[in-house]
Amino acid sequence: MAAKIYDREHYALYVRGDYTMTKGPLELEDLPGVGPTTAEKLREAGFVTVESIATASPAELAETAEIGESVAKKMIKSARELVDIGGFRTGKDVFEQRKEIRKLKTLVPELDDLLGGGMETQAITELYGEFGSGKSQIVHQMAVNVQLPEEAGGLNGSAIYIDTENTFRPERIEQMVIGLGIDADPQDFLENIHVARAHTSDHQMLMVETARERAAELKTTDRPVKLFVIDSLTSHFRAEYAGRGTLATRQQKLNRHLHDLFKLCDENNAVGLVTNQVLSNPAVFFGDPTKPIGGNIVGHTATFRIYLRKSKGGKRIARLVDSPNLPEGEAPFMVEEAGLKSC
Repeated sequence: MAAKIYDREHYALYVRGDYTMTKGPLELEDLPGVGPTTAEKLREAGFVTVESIATASPAELAETAEIGESVAKKMIKSARELVDIGGFRTGKDVFEQRKEIRKLKTLVPELDDLLGGGMETQAITELYGEFGSGKSQIVHQMAVNVQLPEEAGGLNGSAIYIDTENTFRPERIEQMVIGLGIDADPQDFLENIHVARAHTSDHQMLMVETARERAAELKTTDRPVKLFVIDSLTSHFRAEYAGRGTLATRQQKLNRHLHDLFKLCDENNAVGLVTNQVLSNPAVFFGDPTKPIGGNIVGHTATFRIYLRKSKGGKRIARLVDSPNLPEGEAPFMVEEAGLKSC
């Protein structure tokens, strides 16, 4: 059977969800040299789209799909040519692509202003702070808000929630839906939140691949995945890789994990939202000694970093610590039974 050929511009529009092909999307079998058996191996390894092949490394592809590295290189080269990935673009092209980015609102005006209008798609937002600072409350709220229409601050999508600390509470989702004051059934909202419990760091990394498959299944539905949550990002890595002797291994795995998540957000034009634990730096004598786990690996990979802390009168303070284009600042908010609210 002859391979189907589509021009790059139309396929690039297709994978971004802006164009519907009359002939249908590219399949893995459309890549030169990829037959049904190899395609099945690739899908089992988590490579379910041509774009996921295009953004893989040869070593990773060869290992997970059990093929030779030279074959993997040719496969990646062909995939990149088809989806037009890997070449240089002008700043104007990047500016045009940035127009596709959407903002998911918290519906707390002060927080949304701090974030330049809300949490960006095609980016990872990290929330870190001590227990009780509001990290899990925010991710629950965003799992609700993402399902709202765009004109109401949402993305009209669904959420994938990787739970590593048994923090997901459907009852909390129900309270937040009721707190929105809209005519909606909380069970409908719960139906669009896909939760997976990760028991180890390796299982957590595998869940990202499973999330890719689920997102591919939902991409053409009326509720595509627009939010990927990991709560919390570092707890399993922190527990399993204790001591300086295991630090390098832990950081390498964490780095790969975050980059896999970033690719997932990019492919689906979705928001990546992770929570992070903290530790106290005893070397700090003045100021706040709290710092996030994960070091520079997490710091460099997360697009936006938000530090959460408790304040007087039940208030929480969100501080934007790092952003590529927004100034540092702070915003107060409250966590009530009805969800996140202004002070």
